[in-house]
Amino acid sequence: MARPTLQPVIEKVFHKLGGHQALGADVSSEADLARIVHRGMRVVVLGHVQKAGFSKQEIERFIIPGRTWRHRKKKKTLSIEQSDRVVRLTRIQALAEDVFGDVEKANRWLREELGILDGKSPLEVARTDSGARLIEQLLAKLDWGAAA
Repeated sequence: MARPTLQPVIEKVFHKLGGHQALGADVSSEADLARIVHRGMRVVVLGHVQKAGFSKQEIERFIIPGRTWRHRKKKKTLSIEQSDRVVRLTRIQALAEDVFGDVEKANRWLREELGILDGKSPLEVARTDSGARLIEQLLAKLDWGAAA
């Protein structure tokens, strides 16, 4: 059976999280992602997030503290909140890569302190859902050529 065509950002998030093998399911929509978050992602996803360009320090700062990470390895799953943070940050990363058309430029921009964000980096602001939405809006403006 052929897989349905994925939305570009959803497809990137799916691959950044390790695909079917790491997630234990296919993802073809935001609803699929929400279901995976709700059941709690496998801890192995964090290794894929590292491969996608987040350092261990960034994972410990933005997703899960190091001590909790070690504890979660025994349980083998992340909490709903931790799973949500993983998806939020990988989605922002995928959007930035799409807008900039270059992985390195996008990842550099995500870590750059911006005046429009009160001297914070987009990653720092995206720690909350409302902050992530702000970054999505900023990326949309950049994509459309508006001054951000």
